[in-house]
Amino acid sequence: MRHLYLISVFTLSLTMAYGQQITDGLRYSTEQNLGSARFTALSGAMGALGGDMSATRINPAGGAVFLSSSLSVSASLLDVNNKATYFNQTERSISDDVNMNQIGAIFVFNNPAEDSNFKKFTIGMNYDVSQSYDNELFIAGRGNTSIGQFFLAQAQGLPLSLLELQSGESITSLYDYLGTHYGSAAQNAFLGYQGYLFDPLDPNDPSNSTYLSNMAGNEFNQEYSYISRGYNSKFSINLATQITNDYYFGVNINTHSLYFRRSNYLLETNNHPASTITGVGFENNLSVRGAGVSAQLGAIAKVADNFRLGLSWDSPTWYRISEETSQYLESKGIVGGQTRRTVVDPRVINVFADYNLRTPGKIAASAAYVFKQKGFISFDYSFKDYSNIQFEPTNDLYFRSLNQDINNTLTGASSFRAGGEYRIEELSLRAGFHYEDSPYKDNRTLGDLVGFSLGTGYNLGNMTFDLAYSRSEQKREMQLYSVGLTDVANVNTIYSNFIVSLGFVF
Repeated sequence: MRHLYLISVFTLSLTMAYGQQITDGLRYSTEQNLGSARFTALSGAMGALGGDMSATRINPAGGAVFLSSSLSVSASLLDVNNKATYFNQTERSISDDVNMNQIGAIFVFNNPAEDSNFKKFTIGMNYDVSQSYDNELFIAGRGNTSIGQFFLAQAQGLPLSLLELQSGESITSLYDYLGTHYGSAAQNAFLGYQGYLFDPLDPNDPSNSTYLSNMAGNEFNQEYSYISRGYNSKFSINLATQITNDYYFGVNINTHSLYFRRSNYLLETNNHPASTITGVGFENNLSVRGAGVSAQLGAIAKVADNFRLGLSWDSPTWYRISEETSQYLESKGIVGGQTRRTVVDPRVINVFADYNLRTPGKIAASAAYVFKQKGFISFDYSFKDYSNIQFEPTNDLYFRSLNQDINNTLTGASSFRAGGEYRIEELSLRAGFHYEDSPYKDNRTLGDLVGFSLGTGYNLGNMTFDLAYSRSEQKREMQLYSVGLTDVANVNTIYSNFIVSLGFVF
């Protein structure tokens, strides 16, 4: 993949990027089974248990379950294995990511008055990576629609005068002008025209707005590469208290940080005799940074000696997001009677106006049965309505239309998690299961997520050592482009998380 060397940076005066899609809202609204090793091994089914720093991100009342002040640190290896099938051709790709995914501490202040109903107060701080965006995907096959249709669809209706260089203009200056005044679709059309992917119906009429493709036939060899990097993390301040021996209450104040970088590249070739363009390489790059805030409330009750119930509420998360994009196109074909390679490289970073995103809140109910000192089984249920994802400002016409599409396309989704632990003296054996409904009404664009987890831990008194493995699988239909080349690849993704944690009691 060709790296861009940018020499010009222009700020677009658009009110929004005209590029956000439903997938962008979903990307920042979901979480993976990541956290401490104990939390991960139980598939996150700890809403009624607490006593773990990552468990406080599910139910903040869990902070008051800690008996002593503690510190925990976790590192993870995330392996993403993709199998993509496109026009009966299957390709596999693998990516790995190693990072410090959790670190937190909690301080326990016991009430010395033993006869008081107020037993303790805890203050905790925890950092969790809730989603890793590191991923690599390779798609290849012989499609029946050309990338030329993507450019052609966005050129139709635009006057030829907008796509042709005028006296004194450069590729850079006109590309920037089109982005500022007409949006990303006009920029795409400009790249396609300058790359000779299509011609005007009447080349002598500056007001011509009808174009014809220079890429013929219905067999196109296509290779599509997708690489992404980044994370969505949460830093929480946890305040919790225990009232009598049976009730725990807590609140989290959260700040969120997200970073997402994506690059995709399509290489297409064809040998149809009527095609004057026989090869195209098209690269798109996106860089996103954002910050957000949210809050959580939770409670845990011991309703019997061995039985606990938990209830928690997560507020929506309000993000402020910044985006930058860049593009590059090259083509090969017969131009002016000679075989020619054409490079259209604006060398421009499109810097868009910041926008707001509200991701949906969540409600969760939990139950756990504790077998005295031998272990426990636990169950968590949560519900999140993804149709409540909202891009703002809502008075923006594009965002208003996008929000309506979200409401028509997405739906509420339930999540089920179960986990169990069995202790043999200082050794703990753990296992879990997790299932999440698809957030799409059609259940095909993104399928249900199903997974399991395993783990073990050893208690050394003032120190604990824990290991976990989590595996999740999900299918989806990936559409290459939003218009023109809208063919889809069927992608099956397996997420494997390996977690190691160290805990210290002080």
